[in-house]
Amino acid sequence: MTTTATTPRERMLLAKDAARTIGLLTDERKRDALLAIADAIEAAAAEIVAANSGDLERGRATGLSTALQDRLRLDEPRVAALAAAVRDIAALPDPVGRVLDERTLANGVELTKVSVPFGVVGSIYEARPNVTVDIASLALRSGNAVVLRGGSAAEFTNAALIRAMRGALADEGIDPEAIQTVDDFGRDGAKALMQARGIVDVLVPRGSAQLIETVVTESSVPVIETGAGVVHIVLDASAPLDWARDIVVNAKVQRPSVCNSVETVLVHRDAASGLVPPIVAALQERGVTVHGDAVVAGLAAEVVPATDEDWQTEYLSLDVAMHVVDDLDDALAHIRRYSTHHTESIITTDDANAQRFLAEVDSAVVMVNASTRFTDGGEFGFGAEVGISTQKLHARGPMGLAELTSSKWLARGSGQVRA
Repeated sequence: MTTTATTPRERMLLAKDAARTIGLLTDERKRDALLAIADAIEAAAAEIVAANSGDLERGRATGLSTALQDRLRLDEPRVAALAAAVRDIAALPDPVGRVLDERTLANGVELTKVSVPFGVVGSIYEARPNVTVDIASLALRSGNAVVLRGGSAAEFTNAALIRAMRGALADEGIDPEAIQTVDDFGRDGAKALMQARGIVDVLVPRGSAQLIETVVTESSVPVIETGAGVVHIVLDASAPLDWARDIVVNAKVQRPSVCNSVETVLVHRDAASGLVPPIVAALQERGVTVHGDAVVAGLAAEVVPATDEDWQTEYLSLDVAMHVVDDLDDALAHIRRYSTHHTESIITTDDANAQRFLAEVDSAVVMVNASTRFTDGGEFGFGAEVGISTQKLHARGPMGLAELTSSKWLARGSGQVRA
């Protein structure tokens, strides 16, 4: 199912036209559309995996990083997981039409504030075919059309996914122009999307810090900023070894190429001798390179000396920085200096320190005694996520359906005029 539009602007205008009908779909119709999309993705699994193999082959030939290759890779189980995520989104409550506020004025005019779709949601991202499905599904479930720019690294995979999704919409009698891509226009497509103010209502970038910075600074379309993840775990003086070891290893190793994996571990000096050696050993057993300060290097073998650059690095690989701090004040100061305000966690049995950490750390997600890998729309019960917002306006943290809606006031009168 392809479009006849020959320019990025034409495609975005088709999405804008489609948004009017998408926004009026009933809860049942939107749910059925997503279930059809999930079925279509599963039915096209062989085609999608074959397309993905072509992208991976090109990526290896052009030096695509190991982290981006991992994000790009789709096999049969990952395709099945994409379809499952779409079904999870379909099962969520309709975010459109929620009553957010209501009141009656002294003159009898009744006011109701309700949630409404944005209209057209745009996204620019790189080497992440799951984002193609997640954002399209979340947009449709919340009554929006979507325009995608997924980058050249995943061009074949994204094209196969979009064909399947558009075909499913057409089969359901829903305008397939609600899902658009400008991938085939390359950088010109991305530039047109960033300059489509008045056509695209909101733009969400996902990817490297450089990509996000480019979109934020060059876009005339309102941007919801997602951020890089220089994520911290603090091991307090009271941290139990088993909790600390298991959580740090999970947060680094379970999937190191994603933004919620831990990049810096801060260890209270009073607990360093008991925690650093076994945790470093556990990480190294899983293939992790530990970049540590002088204290860490004195407590464990084969530690790479850390520099100031390590404290501000989002590795997205099997590397982690480790630093011994004097106390909680020192840990909080380090986080204030180096954090990207994504996710931070503290491991402690001291309730006062836990409460202080929750109150003082200014990040989108702040945790106590849990792995940072839980910062995820699916884990939070959103089905999937548009991204993890590190800004403070409109949306912060994992963005689900509610964050893809705006609001409007409905006023019902009976002939009132203002005096």
